[in-house]
Amino acid sequence: MSEIVTYVEMTARDQLDPAAPIPDLVLEPLERSSPLVVELQARIGAPYGWESASRTEREWADWFARCPGRVFRLLSFEGVPAGMASYDLHPGGDVEIETFGLLPEFTGKGLGGYALTLAIRQAWELAPAVTRVWLHTSSLDHPNALPNYHRRGFRTFRTEEGERTIG
Repeated sequence: MSEIVTYVEMTARDQLDPAAPIPDLVLEPLERSSPLVVELQARIGAPYGWESASRTEREWADWFARCPGRVFRLLSFEGVPAGMASYDLHPGGDVEIETFGLLPEFTGKGLGGYALTLAIRQAWELAPAVTRVWLHTSSLDHPNALPNYHRRGFRTFRTEEGERTIG
């Protein structure tokens, strides 16, 4: 299946255009050993053909081993898990939002803008000298993903066209 992968970035904290706060939507630490890490990524990614939706236990172990410094955060709405974000700290002050998403039952409810605002604020706070926050999204992801990233202040710095096998 054809896809376009779009890479977006912020190079200063003040580029964030925050969405209006939503009461009871919070972002909190999630231990990498929590079974929610695997469950949430699989459920978030299933509608979009993410690899996380079909990884075996061995593939998950390899995934965790490749990025021992990855940091996880749980998005909760009214005390119920609603999504997650994960982050990789790269040399030179770069923070990659490696995963960001809402569970299918929470999409389309107006939570995405503020959820992303919380995730971006957290990215800027992960290390003392963050100089750039970036992520990538696919044209096969939720259709509101890229517009939401742009509304929050990210700007596109690269696109790649290719093919992805789903299933």
